[in-house]
Amino acid sequence: MAIGDALAIIGAALALGLCGIGASIGVSIVQRACAGIVSDQPDKYTKTLIFQLIPTTSGLYGFVVAFLVLQNIGLGGTHGYELAEGLMVLGACLPIAIVGLFSSIAQSKVCASCAVMVGKRNELYGKAITMSIIIEFFQLLALIVSILAIMAIPTIS
Repeated sequence: MAIGDALAIIGAALALGLCGIGASIGVSIVQRACAGIVSDQPDKYTKTLIFQLIPTTSGLYGFVVAFLVLQNIGLGGTHGYELAEGLMVLGACLPIAIVGLFSSIAQSKVCASCAVMVGKRNELYGKAITMSIIIEFFQLLALIVSILAIMAIPTIS
């Protein structure tokens, strides 16, 4: 395996790993808030479940980037990355890795607050969902930048 491929795999692992860590921390934050609501109002389970799912998207975004990188390597095939290209792939994975980690945690705090808001006033559900997904915009920007950067890096034929 070329050193470039190894660096690309590190980038893929960071994208998936850091996004997964952020999503896991985020979901646990929201679930703690939702557990309190559901213990008092079991009928709110379905509505609070949506807030628990929203921070998981960064884990999905990290997976998409990691899959794209691993697909480009060819998973042991005849093409791959040289050193400079591997460094570029590693760098291309960093936007989603870093933004995915931190924005998931920030988003989960908003989701937890919005879940509490819905627990107190059910009629604010639509507004709470809107407030919860605004941070998603930054994750989507990071995902797009990472994908475009990876696609711009040539592989060896």
